[in-house]
Amino acid sequence: MDRGNRAVPFGYEPPVSETKGTLVYYDSFQHITDAELDIAYGTAVTRSFSKLVLYPLHEQTVKRLSKEPVSPLYKREDMLYEWKRSRNAELAAIERLEGKRKKYTPIDSALRHVMETYPSPIFLLITPETANAFASFTSFEPWISRIRLLLTEEPAPGSIHPNLHKHSNRWGAIERT
Repeated sequence: MDRGNRAVPFGYEPPVSETKGTLVYYDSFQHITDAELDIAYGTAVTRSFSKLVLYPLHEQTVKRLSKEPVSPLYKREDMLYEWKRSRNAELAAIERLEGKRKKYTPIDSALRHVMETYPSPIFLLITPETANAFASFTSFEPWISRIRLLLTEEPAPGSIHPNLHKHSNRWGAIERT
């Protein structure tokens, strides 16, 4: 009975993986264009992430974070699947947790799920507005030591939350080229 034993030369060292971690794009994807998704995918490739996870938010979650009206989750997910098919983006995955829950999901629950499901380290790609909202939560302090933030654009100088300013070494903006 073969148990998968393989003969290897003496001193063989398995190759070290060139990819690391997961880039999670946490957004409503209501006003996202294909070009912005291409920039996120390009960032994941150039920074050698093993996976780009697109995490669309449920309507109730968006309502509590930003108070803006959004289209139904299934329409935004369809747009993401269409983008993934058209770009042949094998590195990208679309997270379905919010679609399964069908209700408001706190960012703590979402981050716990992502930490359990995908390889570490976790980089959270969010807008500056979402970053400010996340920094205002009491759970921000424990989470910022476990994840890193990437902002979709450089925030305006006076609009940074004090907690983001305090932890300025744990976040940065992506380069748009």
